[in-house]
Amino acid sequence: MTDLSRKTALVTGSVQGIGLAIAEALAGAGVRIALHGLAGDAQINEVCTHLTQVGAPQAEFFPGDLRNPEEIGDLMRAVSYWGGADILVNNAGIQHTAPLTKMPAETWDSILAVNLSAAFHTMQAALPEMVRRGYGRVINISSVHGLVASKYKAPYVAAKHGLVGLSKVAALEHAAKGDRAKGGVTVNCICPGWTNTAIIEPQIADRLDAFGGDRDAVIADLLKEKQPSLRGSDPSEIGALALWLCSPLAHNLTGAAIPIDGGWTAQ
Repeated sequence: MTDLSRKTALVTGSVQGIGLAIAEALAGAGVRIALHGLAGDAQINEVCTHLTQVGAPQAEFFPGDLRNPEEIGDLMRAVSYWGGADILVNNAGIQHTAPLTKMPAETWDSILAVNLSAAFHTMQAALPEMVRRGYGRVINISSVHGLVASKYKAPYVAAKHGLVGLSKVAALEHAAKGDRAKGGVTVNCICPGWTNTAIIEPQIADRLDAFGGDRDAVIADLLKEKQPSLRGSDPSEIGALALWLCSPLAHNLTGAAIPIDGGWTAQ
């Protein structure tokens, strides 16, 4: 439904999960994909091949440790030489749970660096070229934890709240850039709740026997205190929203933090 041919997207953390689903959705619209994440050569080659098979005219991997501003600079320069990012999706993230009083300081620093500061650095590098072209899309993958809090996730919640605030500032500063015909420059957050990715599979597996092997029942039990729909989202659903946000039709949707959370943040 959306033709974004001749556009280039950098999607961080895109070798699996939500990031890969977003890359797939964009590839299907004809977008060149700059892939990024933690993976070996075999997985990188497999994902690049897959993205070209689903529609990307080109897919290449770009390395960079998001804890290191210098490496982020190298990453953004490499993507710039490749043609520059018309679409920037800051998806990469890390997590660690512990009480605030027992959270290691180095863990705080790492989570803030990857989940928040990296987005500042990538946006600072990408937005000027988006302004010059009159079209640009920044989609920052926050979380329900960018809107509400949970115990034992101090650095993650702080980073995701910060990402929402950072996105609002960038959206305001760029709201009048570009025009309707080109699509303008927008900055938005997607805030997923429970999402059915590989990271949750161990929790499901641990409970399957207790629920007679009924996977849906296990998920409903896991979600009952948080997500009223009692259903997780498929990553492809988040990819579909990201794709729509990239359409020129979305020129006036900016500065938003859009939850896909089954009613979690409506409570």
